[in-house]
Amino acid sequence: MLVLFETAAGFAVFKMLKEKALKDVDNLPQYFASAESASQMVQLAGFHKFKNSAEALAAAVALNEGKACKPLRSVLKKVMKTEVQKKLLVLDAKLGTSIKDKLPELEIVSNSSVMELIRCIRGQMESLIPGISEKEASAMMLGLGHNLARYKLKFSPDKVDTMVVQAVNLLDDLDKELNNYVMRVKEWYGWHFPELSKILVENTAYVHTIKLMGMRTNASTTDFSGILDEEQAELVKEAAEVSMGCQINDEDILYMRELCDQILDLTSYRSHLSDYLTRRMTCLAPNLTIMLGELIGARLIAHSGSLINLAKNASSTLQLIGAEKALFRALKTKKATPKYGLIYHAEMVNRAPADCKGKMSRMLAAKASLAARVDALSEETSTKIGEDSRVALIKKVNFLSAGKSHQLSGRSKHQAKSKPHFSDRSGAESIYPVSQDTTISAVKRERTDDEVEQPAAKKPKTEKLEPEEGGGEKEKKKKKKVKSEPVESVVTEEAVALHDVSVEKKKKKKKKKCKEEDEQE
Repeated sequence: MLVLFETAAGFAVFKMLKEKALKDVDNLPQYFASAESASQMVQLAGFHKFKNSAEALAAAVALNEGKACKPLRSVLKKVMKTEVQKKLLVLDAKLGTSIKDKLPELEIVSNSSVMELIRCIRGQMESLIPGISEKEASAMMLGLGHNLARYKLKFSPDKVDTMVVQAVNLLDDLDKELNNYVMRVKEWYGWHFPELSKILVENTAYVHTIKLMGMRTNASTTDFSGILDEEQAELVKEAAEVSMGCQINDEDILYMRELCDQILDLTSYRSHLSDYLTRRMTCLAPNLTIMLGELIGARLIAHSGSLINLAKNASSTLQLIGAEKALFRALKTKKATPKYGLIYHAEMVNRAPADCKGKMSRMLAAKASLAARVDALSEETSTKIGEDSRVALIKKVNFLSAGKSHQLSGRSKHQAKSKPHFSDRSGAESIYPVSQDTTISAVKRERTDDEVEQPAAKKPKTEKLEPEEGGGEKEKKKKKKVKSEPVESVVTEEAVALHDVSVEKKKKKKKKKCKEEDEQE
């Protein structure tokens, strides 16, 4: 049984002398308590020492990635020629799989017992590997650790998100400073020539005019052809003659011109920085740049910290980046949550109709999340996903701008095909037909001869009874409910028959009462 042991000095392969001791893992450290007992457990079968620090760094990087480098394969092949054992104990299972692919005749073993064995070997490394002192091994480990740390910090110039984060933050700071400077120079020079800010709305033209003209008294002799058109130049000269501003001296205009120089320098630097950010974003995240633009994409990366952090976020999180305060405030007050954050400033969301901006931001966030994952994790640089997604979203924006909507269900399909119940095809003002309010047919049915001859029902009269011995007169009113048809108001045959029966009963009751009264008298 062979044991692979990796050190900062090189690769060592040990032969296990007592394989049964490996089964008793709890007592394994006792076998390596001293150098003599350790030599009875394992024996050095082969050792490859690194020639320089570069070879050691390459081997460490390969081990970190789980790959079998060339020095490791060579020492294993050399040991296999002299040893009969075909079982190799390896600390890293991923490295064991790579060794198995290169040397299929070896049986790889990697478990907790192997980890404990290698830990014990590391404790007696100086005695088990001749030619390496403790001081030398410590210096090699320190040097290899430094080199490996530098390698991990090393970055590709085309794949660095730190530069993008710093550039977009500086760009935002420059915008704030430029706005402050321009506001200050307009307020300062406005005391001398207040009409100029209304004529020249653009900041760059305003600053160039101040720097070129100086005091307003020089407007008539100044040539503005390089910065203004003829119409604006005439307006400036006319306003300078009738200006209501106060007078200033040469020292005042000197400091105003210096401020204008700073504004122009910052404007030029901002333009170059914007071009630099565009190139960086094209190299770092080409698909995300195609979907959102370099400025919005860079702000999303800066807000997340890095491109890989942005790729880890869900599309719903990407949609609300930049609106965290509004989101938590809405959750706290139990109100409607925001629909978009920084993604609101994207071109596709701005082009969408007002009632569809939330839907468009949700779709754009889903595509942008996919583009960020491709840019962050893909080994090959391709813009196909970004271009295809952008074309699909542009079609969707045009579709929504036309006032149409997808038929997502049978109900919406039915509503799309439904027509109004009443339409005026001629285009004139339509009148609502009241007869359509009822579902009962308004066609009158033909009446029979018996119904025609039958008189209409009469209202029942109040019956007056003669006073009895102990009391006065009592009047009893009985009302008969007559059913009438809502349209024709005609008494049916059943109603007439019931009326006749009730009349006969009343007559019989009346005769009976009269007989009882006669008998009592």
